[in-house]
Amino acid sequence: MADNNENKVLNVPHLRFPEFSGEWNKYTINDLATVVGGGTPDTTVKSYWGGDIQWFTPSEIGKNKYVDFSKRTITRDGLDNSSAKLLPLHTILLSSRATVGECSIASNECTTNQGFQSLIAKQCNIDFLYYLIQTKKKDLIRNACGSTFLEISANEIRKIKVAVPVQNEQEQIAKLLSLIDERIATQNKIIEKLQSLIKGIMVELQKRGLSNGTWKKVLLSNVLTERNELNKSLYPVYSVSVIQGIVNQMEYLGRSFAASDTSKYHVVHYGDLVYTKSPTGSFPYGIIKQSYNQNEVAVSPLYGVYEPKTFSTGVFLHEYFKSELNTLNYLHPLVQKGAKNTINIANQRFLESYVAIPSNANELLAISKLLCSLNTKLEFLQNILKQSQGQKQYLLRQMFI
Repeated sequence: MADNNENKVLNVPHLRFPEFSGEWNKYTINDLATVVGGGTPDTTVKSYWGGDIQWFTPSEIGKNKYVDFSKRTITRDGLDNSSAKLLPLHTILLSSRATVGECSIASNECTTNQGFQSLIAKQCNIDFLYYLIQTKKKDLIRNACGSTFLEISANEIRKIKVAVPVQNEQEQIAKLLSLIDERIATQNKIIEKLQSLIKGIMVELQKRGLSNGTWKKVLLSNVLTERNELNKSLYPVYSVSVIQGIVNQMEYLGRSFAASDTSKYHVVHYGDLVYTKSPTGSFPYGIIKQSYNQNEVAVSPLYGVYEPKTFSTGVFLHEYFKSELNTLNYLHPLVQKGAKNTINIANQRFLESYVAIPSNANELLAISKLLCSLNTKLEFLQNILKQSQGQKQYLLRQMFI
């Protein structure tokens, strides 16, 4: 790689393959691609759904470079009777709402809902364009607008300025980054298989335990106690994530969303469980996570904080509530939804239902140790993934303008 940090010419990247020289040409996205919106067929018309045309939503893209299959499909009638467009193979599916800037390449002909402004390449290597778009995520977000959710229009996308090298250099850059993406995709598959194994173990253990009578349904208030400690010591404020668990707001979100006075926030100790009481993705009633932070932290006063009877009980419940179905089944009878879909549930009310749990403390401890071991391996695999993702982000910053 050639380092161009000392190069005074503005339109070349900092890092470059040594066989290439000369300035990159300036374009707009409109010069390089046709921008196409999406649409949703009438959901009340059954004949529009369940066909052979893949129909993507923003939540299904962005994790890997390529996407093959969508959760829902539509028919040709559904396509013809909506604003959805049939997109060719290797279209870049670019999210234009909420998760603005997330993108993947379609492996097959497909269509999307209206949360996309997809890109069909005109005169640019499709893989290079895919990576180029990722370097413009800040521009996409900056040009997005909306009070309820962010959205960027097709016209705003078309106007974004970019710089592009000759075709051979496009291909070389894309080939290097594609190798890293292959590593990321492989690592994601390894992680998904381990996560599936952990879920499968929990399901099988519960089935066997209830069948042979070694597991009993216990009131959650018998194994959890609400912690009412306020943040008088002004511990750092943490957030709760579906994937990352209980994490520092500054490190995870890049900024703090806490109030100026956090003394009324709730304190969380190592091993405590936190219930968020807010819908998140596939958890419509909120998520429940155990804290593995060695030091005390603070969380929003809207959250419920609970001390488990034993640490192993907390580990078990943390894993139990990783399941969307378990969480839904437990919380649905307890929660009342208010105006604007807000969740109304008192901290003590959260404890007033039952969870199946091993009766024998030794069995609970053994399961807890197994889960801790598997999650330690999972964390190791996720750290490898983060390293590859970090390497990719570095190259995106250095090899593009």
